Amino acid sequence: MDNSEFFVGLDIGTNSVKVVVAESSDDRLSVVGVGSERSQGVSRGVIVDIDKAAGAIRRAVKRAETQANITIHDVVVGISANMLQIEKCQGMIAVGSQSKEITENDVRQVMLAAMVQNLPSEREVVSLIPKQFSVDGFNNIRDPRGMIGVRLEMTGIIYTAPKTIVHNTKKAIQKAGLNIIHKVISPMALSQVVLNDGESDFGAVIIDMGAGQTTASVVHDHNLKLSTVDFEGGDYVTHDISVVLNTTVENANQLKLYYGNASSSQASTEENISVEVVGKNEPETISEEYLSEIIEARLEQIFTRLQAPLEDAGALSLPGGIVLTGGVAATPNVEELARKIFNVKVRSYVPTQMGMRYPSYSLGLGLVTYASRLNDIGVIADNVVNGATIGHNTSQQSQPQPQPQQPVQTPVNPTVREQPQTQEPKATDEETSKPDETKKTSKLKDFWSKFFD
Repeated sequence: MDNSEFFVGLDIGTNSVKVVVAESSDDRLSVVGVGSERSQGVSRGVIVDIDKAAGAIRRAVKRAETQANITIHDVVVGISANMLQIEKCQGMIAVGSQSKEITENDVRQVMLAAMVQNLPSEREVVSLIPKQFSVDGFNNIRDPRGMIGVRLEMTGIIYTAPKTIVHNTKKAIQKAGLNIIHKVISPMALSQVVLNDGESDFGAVIIDMGAGQTTASVVHDHNLKLSTVDFEGGDYVTHDISVVLNTTVENANQLKLYYGNASSSQASTEENISVEVVGKNEPETISEEYLSEIIEARLEQIFTRLQAPLEDAGALSLPGGIVLTGGVAATPNVEELARKIFNVKVRSYVPTQMGMRYPSYSLGLGLVTYASRLNDIGVIADNVVNGATIGHNTSQQSQPQPQPQQPVQTPVNPTVREQPQTQEPKATDEETSKPDETKKTSKLKDFWSKFFD
């Protein structure tokens, strides 16, 4: 394993905690272990009881360790998009009075300069995405290290979240005996696996259908541009079934999993289902169509609420359409329902790896994929945000290494929009020459003009 390293993705969901262990070797990422445990202390994607959440994390990690045959110390964790804010940032430093070679420390300093702004005391920077560097006025530089210059500038995007959400997540993971090496906004991690390169470039919408909430995120030019959260998900579907049929939540969940259908028109009118009713000795019989009507009503309500902010942003005009993922996306015919509501191209994403062929594992896979693809500048940016010096294994050679058998692995405002605080820089010739720009609607152009590419 000399040329390999491990990454561990930790997805703390409302209904379950999932751990994905992947080995990166020769630019290939292979899943070697998966652990899943029923979640505790989590509500609508946010940790509300640190001790209970830590216990669930420990149990899920133990399962993954057993399967992968390694000891897990470090994790890549997803941070929910609740109350996410996306802002432009720009920084500049003087490298020296005379031209000198730009070092990694200079890159760190310009990133720190870009992050200096009047953030509210209740918010915290989760991620910094450098877009480009400029050296003495020469633009579109991806990595300025080793170049000669006097003035170094950087433009980028920062993602901020409420301190409570980030703190509770970090505290629970620490109590579970683990260390965080990367914090990733969940939709950013999902985009690594659910979208292909063309969809990430020209734009698409990801709808993550979880148990506690449903998140719609817009990705364009390989960056997260907007995220809106509806605080209803699969648990609300289960609750509806329980109330309407007067059965227990456990029975309602089983009915949803085994007989659920998101389209009543596609459900069977002849298939009868036996339902245990509270207060009655004998079960009652309902049709599959009736059960589907209950499920369809709730999902249609969720999609309809998400439609308005996406239409306002012009996101439904993006060529990539909509990609559904998350546990509720496994419901039969949910794509057909989404197509009816949004009137765009819709598909679902399901991981293809053995033992993970269920859409609820998409985020865990996305987290390890995100971490494995981080370049040196991305690692430096993460270290600046986290105030740490831990990066990829290749940058840890001078630090004490663990034993060989223990490799280091590597709520709420529903609509979140970017809040730019700096003047929009002029587009470069390369940006204005993109062939798809002439095809976008004027509304879409106006919205994306708030973001710099």
